[in-house]
This record gives sequence, C-alpha cells and structure tokens, in this order.
Amino acid sequence: MAFWKKANLVRGARTVIAAALTMGFIGLSVPAYAQEVAPEALAMARKYVDLTDRSAIYETTIVETGIETMRQIVQQNPEIMDKTNDAITKVIEGYKGQKGELLDQFARVYATRFSMEELQQIVDFYSSPTGQKLASANSELNTDLQRVMQVFTNNLKREFFAKVRAELRAQGVEI
Repeated sequence: MAFWKKANLVRGARTVIAAALTMGFIGLSVPAYAQEVAPEALAMARKYVDLTDRSAIYETTIVETGIETMRQIVQQNPEIMDKTNDAITKVIEGYKGQKGELLDQFARVYATRFSMEELQQIVDFYSSPTGQKLASANSELNTDLQRVMQVFTNNLKREFFAKVRAELRAQGVEI
C-alpha cells in the first residue's frame, strides 16, 4: 500500500476516534489514586469490598500466575517440574496474608468515586439478603455478560462492515 494511502487511513481512523470522543462514546478518565481520602470513607469502602469479594480475586490471581509460571518454565525445562512445583508452592505461600493490601487499594478507588453517604447506601444494600445474593452471583453474571458481549461484538463487526460496504457501494465504490 502506498504511503499516502496509509496516511489517509490513519487520518480517517483519527477522525473517527475524534468524533467518538466528541460524542462521548469513549470516556477517558484518570482515577484519583493519589487523592487524599478520609479514613472513615476508606473504612466504609473496604466494608463494601469485603462484602462483595466472592470470587476471591486475590487468591485466584495468585494461583493463575503460578500456573502460568509453571507452564512457562516447564515447557522449556520439563526435567525440573517437581522442583518448579515446589518453588511455586513456596512463592504462593509468601503471598498469603497480603490480600489486604490489594483490597485496600480497591477500597481507595471506591472511596475516591463515592461520597460517604453513597458508600453507606452501597454497604447497606450489600449487607441485605438481595445484596448478598447479587454479590454471590456477580462472578457467574459477569461470565454470562462477557459471553453476551462477545456474541454482540462478533455480530456487530460483520453487520457494521456490511453496512459500510453497502454505503460505499451506494457511492460507486466497490471493495
């Protein structure tokens, strides 16, 4: 492809992105991690995080990282599988007791986004039977929603391309 065609393609993509930003389709915000947060807001946000931590994200992430590390090392060095397993087990043990640090960071994110009153309402809801049911179901719900979104995205890509192609055809351009 000629340079000028590539340049036009990039310019066209930039135009689409700029239009999307202008229309609010893409929202970019920077979290206020460094922002000072009142200790009571952090405590309330942490209460919410604790109430909704049903999928054990910290533990799951540590174990998944251990599995990924095992695959990576053993693929190249199958003869050290047992030693690698022992090493990974030892390293995983070292991460026990550090979950609170991650959950505190989650709490900080919520505390910077919600007022104390809103955090209290959130905690009250998730302390209720319905809130507990939602917290328990969230992991499965997220998986189901990801599947729905994947089907939507796949269909949208085909449909969108076909519509653009039809629009171009209407202008006398055949691709």
